[in-house]
Amino acid sequence: MKLKNILISLSLLIPSTFVWGAGADDLRKVISEKLPGIEFGAITESPVAGIYEVAVGPEVVYFSADGQFLIQGDLIDLNAKKNLTEGRRNVARADAMDALGDDQMIVFGPESNRKHTITVFTDIDCGYCRKLHREIESFTDLGIRVRYLFYPRTGPQSESWSKAEKVWCSADRNESLTAAKAGKPVSGPICESNPIQNHYDMGVRVGLRGTPAIILETGELISGYVPAGELLKHMEAVNN
Repeated sequence: MKLKNILISLSLLIPSTFVWGAGADDLRKVISEKLPGIEFGAITESPVAGIYEVAVGPEVVYFSADGQFLIQGDLIDLNAKKNLTEGRRNVARADAMDALGDDQMIVFGPESNRKHTITVFTDIDCGYCRKLHREIESFTDLGIRVRYLFYPRTGPQSESWSKAEKVWCSADRNESLTAAKAGKPVSGPICESNPIQNHYDMGVRVGLRGTPAIILETGELISGYVPAGELLKHMEAVNN
């Protein structure tokens, strides 16, 4: 993700209680002076001497200990053959989704008796998004609770964006979303206090490349449609 997108900073969505590594407080002061107005989350020592990992919303970047150099990209442990940065991104994504809260999403499936919860960035006019929603009962029957956020791929002031706003502002959001994804016209007013822009901005921060985009409870990002049964097997394998 480009730095200008990483540093989009309407509000920080990562909790503010962390265990600091040595020198982290000094580094925070330095980078805050160099990048005023940007709020940073956890600052911890990376496995590389002299390099610190810094959370910026649901993204992770690296700084030299003196704050002079900012490094973007993935940190790979070649011995373990493991992407260390992606693991940290997962934690940041999960925290960001939880910080949004269910009241800022359209939720299908009961809170009780659920096995898993997934958060799905969706576009009403996306073919595979519609396919996933046609199978929504398959997800909920397997104990998978689905939380929707809107990510109209055509961007603001587009027809898909307007549909998302109208669905959110409808009296029954779940029913309206199901109808819209079935290709039925979306009518009604657009309310001022809708979260579509916030959803879209979060999608940019997370680094979406398309829809549907599924974020698991672990924060893992899965791009594209996945059948309910296959997704459940993956989640249970990860948890085990």
